[in-house]
Amino acid sequence: MTNYLKQRYQEEIVPALMRSLNLKNIMDVPRIEKIVVNIGVGEALDNAKSLDAAVSDMMIITGQKPVITKARKSIANFKLREGRAIGVKVTLRGERMWSFLDRLVNIALPRVRDFRGISPNAFDGRGNYTLGLREQLVFPEIDYDKIDKLRGMEVTIVTTARTDEAGRQLLTMIGMPFRKEG
Repeated sequence: MTNYLKQRYQEEIVPALMRSLNLKNIMDVPRIEKIVVNIGVGEALDNAKSLDAAVSDMMIITGQKPVITKARKSIANFKLREGRAIGVKVTLRGERMWSFLDRLVNIALPRVRDFRGISPNAFDGRGNYTLGLREQLVFPEIDYDKIDKLRGMEVTIVTTARTDEAGRQLLTMIGMPFRKEG
C-alpha cells in the first residue's frame, strides 16, 4: 500500500518544484529524508515511570520503538548527571515517515487548540524544519484516559533542500499549514 502523500509528492510536487526552483535534474529536487520525533522527559529523574509512559505514547504515535536518550553532560543546577535517561526519540524513514507526516498535517495539526498555522520561520538555515507540539493528545491514537500527563514533543523534518526557501516550498506543497506573516 503506497501512501497517498508519497504518491502525490512523486507525481505532482516534484514536477512543480522543478519548475519553481528552475532545476534541470530530478535528483536536485528537495525531498524529505527523515522525521525525528523527540520527547524530553525531564521528570524522569524523579519518576522512572514517566519514561515508560513517554515510550508507550511514542510507540502509539509513530508505530516504532523509540530510543531512550541520555544526558551528555552533568548539570548541577538541573540535578542532572551524565548518562541519566532524559528523553525518547524516534527517527522515521520510508513508509512510516510518509504516514506520520500525512497524519501530522491532516489530522494532528488541525486539532491543536487556537491553531492559526505553524511558524514559517522555524527553519534552521539548511532547509530543515522543527515544530513543537505542546501535547500528545493532538494525535487521535492517544486515548485521553490512558495518559498520565500531557507531554510536549518536537518534530524535526529533515529535508535535502539546500536553502530555507526551497524547504519551505516543499513543505507548503506537501500541505504544511504555515501561517501568513504580516
